[in-house]
Amino acid sequence: MVRGRPLGPWRVLASRAVAPQTLADVEQAVVGCRRCPRLVEWRERVARDRRAAYADQTYWGRPVPGFGDSRARLLVVGLAPAAHGGNRTGRVFTGDRSGDWLYRALHRAGFANQPTSVRRGDGLALAGCWVTAAVRCAPPGNRPTTAERDACAGYLAAELALLPVEVVVALGRFAWDAAVRELDSPRPRPAFGHGAEAALGPVTLLGSYHVSQQNTFTGRLTEPMLDAVFDRAGDLLGRSEGRSRG
Repeated sequence: MVRGRPLGPWRVLASRAVAPQTLADVEQAVVGCRRCPRLVEWRERVARDRRAAYADQTYWGRPVPGFGDSRARLLVVGLAPAAHGGNRTGRVFTGDRSGDWLYRALHRAGFANQPTSVRRGDGLALAGCWVTAAVRCAPPGNRPTTAERDACAGYLAAELALLPVEVVVALGRFAWDAAVRELDSPRPRPAFGHGAEAALGPVTLLGSYHVSQQNTFTGRLTEPMLDAVFDRAGDLLGRSEGRSRG
């Protein structure tokens, strides 16, 4: 048992014969994963045939592990790394406009020390928060398959087991469904929506529209809407992590 959650019944990580004992174990398993041929081919092709704006950069081109505070009580789950964001930088939600939105919001809420996320080693640090994704490789068209989601499920399960998580913020329906599958879910399963809230065992799940450009450019998701979700997360955590904006 780790952090009060049993690992035994959970999915075994694809590249390990035993359940992980540390977050470093999870990271090692994620980075070395080659389970999904379609995702392996795509992430490596994108890394090889770089976008012109990043032609002078070396792409990560591998699965992207979670990132944050090992004592996190807040877990933020996205869909998957962006082809020229996390797949380029090697850090989740880093180097693209979705990440700009997310880390600005985390900074305003007191979960991040700075509002920008450009590359690994840029000084970004999270406090009481861990950021991850339901699928760890950039998928073609930003659309992973159900089988690819299931192949990655053990990584999210392990992070939930190893972190003292009390609140999960799911960015989008795909992440919401992935989180519901790994938490103690009632029947019928709770429906996704922006601002949706569900108590799943000891964890509260909060829903937010994804910070994709499709949502932010059209105004479907605004910064005040995103702030409200992280304000609620801070309230649930008793504000020992995060802070209220005055």
